[in-house]
Amino acid sequence: MPLISNKGKDLPESPIRKLVHFADTAKAKGIHVHHLNIGQPDISAPDEAMEVVKNNKLDLLPYGSSEGSLAYRKALTNYYEQHGIDLSPQEIIVTTGASEALAFTLNSICDAGDEIIIPEPFYANYNGFAAAASVNVVPVVSLFDDQFKLPALAEIEAKISAKTRAILLCNPSNPTGYLYTKEEITALGQLALKHDLFFIVDEVYREFIHDANMEHYSVLQLEGLAQHAIMIDSVSKRYSMCGARVGAMVSRNKNLLATALKFAHLRLSPATYALMASEAALNAPASYLENVVKEYTARKETFIQAFEQIEGVRVSNPTGAFYCMVELPVEDAEDFSKWLLTDFSYQNETVMFAPAAGFYSTPGYGKKEVRIGFVLNQEKLKRAAQILERALVVYANS
Repeated sequence: MPLISNKGKDLPESPIRKLVHFADTAKAKGIHVHHLNIGQPDISAPDEAMEVVKNNKLDLLPYGSSEGSLAYRKALTNYYEQHGIDLSPQEIIVTTGASEALAFTLNSICDAGDEIIIPEPFYANYNGFAAAASVNVVPVVSLFDDQFKLPALAEIEAKISAKTRAILLCNPSNPTGYLYTKEEITALGQLALKHDLFFIVDEVYREFIHDANMEHYSVLQLEGLAQHAIMIDSVSKRYSMCGARVGAMVSRNKNLLATALKFAHLRLSPATYALMASEAALNAPASYLENVVKEYTARKETFIQAFEQIEGVRVSNPTGAFYCMVELPVEDAEDFSKWLLTDFSYQNETVMFAPAAGFYSTPGYGKKEVRIGFVLNQEKLKRAAQILERALVVYANS
């Protein structure tokens, strides 16, 4: 029998999706599953985006530019300018979601066996992107008790070796919701400059800030880091357009972009309809995003209040994004999450979480934690808390 690659066999499973077939089985039995495991917004996308897909005069779907249409990249520069970031369209490569942007980045800056440093817990698929590029993740643990703030700079610097190529961060963080401050971003930027590393920041959740006294600070706002800073972005969460799969790799480093464009040539071009919808979304009134952020902030408050009342449950307090890390009074959160889908229902309903161990690279961490996305409306979040409270009682006595 032909052999499967070791790279493929060793590729880590997604903790976000690995329990999906258990959820599908529960649904087939007529059980309603409240999905808190995945960052799939239930808020409508901008009308402008949906209309351009429904009502267009295209007679065919042609290839586009590998770097994305010039019109869309110009529209993106206008968007970034509103956030204090001055760019040209030539400094943007449009990608198939932020996922492809990260894949292009890692393959452009790393060779097999190279290393990237990431504060953990981190977006679980970073492990997969790194493994697919034959790159090793070097984690630096941030702690639940510290609300997952950036570890000490000395601790991060101690991880730098001759094989280190970059520091990678998600700001605000998926999965913790932690918003890294201007001071933290600046300190990491200086560390990257000192050791001549790339500094990659995934800024997909930049709009979602829940503290009026805080604001997002972009890696591209750092002075002196033009050759080192890489920003990853996407329309998925911002405009509730996850299925569009339109992201961006943004940098002022011309050599990096020229290299990444060769990878972009291999997949030819971004999807035409998705690109049209993404460009139209940028024309949505400012009130669209303002209302979306208000809604997520309200959901956050409802979620925390409801879940903190459950005995034995600890909830982190996110300042950005729409995720929260939750510690459960169980020995193995993955086993419990599976049990919720296979052996439990309360009034014909159950809940689905993302086990948090998959968001760490260090073995043993996150074993009692789950990541929860407050992507359902407030009444459903309250109901999910009721179901979890009942489930923990049954589980403890089973």
